[in-house]
Amino acid sequence: MLKAKLHQACITHAQVEYEGSLGIDVELMEAIGLYQHEKVLVSNINNGSRLETYAIAEPFGSRRIVLNGAAARCGCVGDRVIIMSFCWVDEAEVREGRYRPRVIRLDEHNEPVQRIPAAPTTDEIASMLDG
Repeated sequence: MLKAKLHQACITHAQVEYEGSLGIDVELMEAIGLYQHEKVLVSNINNGSRLETYAIAEPFGSRRIVLNGAAARCGCVGDRVIIMSFCWVDEAEVREGRYRPRVIRLDEHNEPVQRIPAAPTTDEIASMLDG
């Protein structure tokens, strides 16, 4: 199941020389429950490319989204991407409607469309897409 998603994130940097990964502002990672080194699927809205890599933390509040290594060949600064992670969920949670992924829609500056609360609850995080 979809665990977490940053919807329409904007690539801020691309570093081919770096060993690899996707750098993400740690504040955004924490808000959606994405962990350092967690596998992510990245879908580029501008060119249709998709890649799998892992997340690494960029400075808190920097709003940096950085394609590193080979991933830097899959997009350009300014491209909009969807960053997703997935997890196993108990079937009963899904059938009973108790499961909901954490999703944040971002603007062109990687600011959430809704403010991230200082210590967001699961309900606040889940509702950020609804705004």
